Amino acid sequence: MKTYRNSYLAYFLMYLFYYLSWSLFSTLISVYLMDKGYRPSQVSLVVSLSFFLSMLAQPFIGYLNDRFEQKKVIAVSLFLCIIGALCFLASGSILFYALSYSIVLLLINGTNPVLESIATRSPFSYGKIRIWGTIGYAMGSQLAGFIYDQVSPQAIYCLFIVTILLAVLGILGTDPKTELHESQREKSETSFWQLFKNPIFLIYILIATLFSGVMNTNHTYVPSLLEDSGLSVGLATSVVSIAVLCEAPLTLLSFLFMDRFKSKPLILVSMSMVALQCLIYALDIDLSSKILATLLAKHLAGMLFIMVNLKIVTSLVDGAYLITALALVQTGRNLGSILMQHIAGQILDYSSYANMYWVMTGVVLLAILSMIALPLPSGMEKKLFSR
Repeated sequence: MKTYRNSYLAYFLMYLFYYLSWSLFSTLISVYLMDKGYRPSQVSLVVSLSFFLSMLAQPFIGYLNDRFEQKKVIAVSLFLCIIGALCFLASGSILFYALSYSIVLLLINGTNPVLESIATRSPFSYGKIRIWGTIGYAMGSQLAGFIYDQVSPQAIYCLFIVTILLAVLGILGTDPKTELHESQREKSETSFWQLFKNPIFLIYILIATLFSGVMNTNHTYVPSLLEDSGLSVGLATSVVSIAVLCEAPLTLLSFLFMDRFKSKPLILVSMSMVALQCLIYALDIDLSSKILATLLAKHLAGMLFIMVNLKIVTSLVDGAYLITALALVQTGRNLGSILMQHIAGQILDYSSYANMYWVMTGVVLLAILSMIALPLPSGMEKKLFSR
């Protein structure tokens, strides 16, 4: 239908159900596997494998999106997620859980940079579109906890299949503007290797690798941390879903500040929030302090980083291979997640959550010091977040 093509409804369906699906599938993976009797190190193996395969596939997925129609690449990727979810449901060993979980997360991680980019190229302002991703992720966390407690853990992954199909329906109705012409697409093939001649971009990838390793490991273990501190699974996921909603004002009002402040102070704010959150978990004062840190920092800092990452990469590379550059950053982030997940799992096998978070605090502080020293462009040239 012409009225549906590139309509607000199409973008609403795409962002709401894409992020809802992602949340459903990943939020309780640590709780789900631990309740089946697997050790924290085995959970880290499952999650780390997903990041490792994502790391290998990310540049290829980015290249496909730079070369072909993006919404078709995304739609096919999400259809393949359904196959991965069915395999996950049929798994009976840690190896099959790891492989099937990795298939789904590989495809979701691979398409995520493109969806974030599309939000800046839709007919609507970034905040008015991306806000539905925030709401969807929060809904997914809450639904996961409710279904886990009241229905069955397996029902979560059945619902995931339905929500992925709704996301595909939205994707097929979008038609974001693109600045790439055929000559630029040809240029992207010959200029791709120029990305590796940009030292600031490469150093930025290394810093993002360190920082994202902590953020993604934190995402994996916060529900089980809260459960270990005395909350039920349902209450733990409620805290996580409310934490997601705390990023909503930031997303909706992004047009007020994202184009008005330089990239470096914005990303340092995000990093400092994560450092403070990890420090509070490490100090292990009481449950209320952990809940407060989760609400005020976990997703708020992550959303700010997502937006600043777009701003930084756009200012560092040519638009002809923007998606490929974003994919390379995502590759580094996946590598950081693999390393940090492994370290965290080993610590938890023999020690405590507090000790794990002391290590994570140190890693974030190293990333902050590196970012302070990095000469970044302001990123204020292109108005990505305003309409």
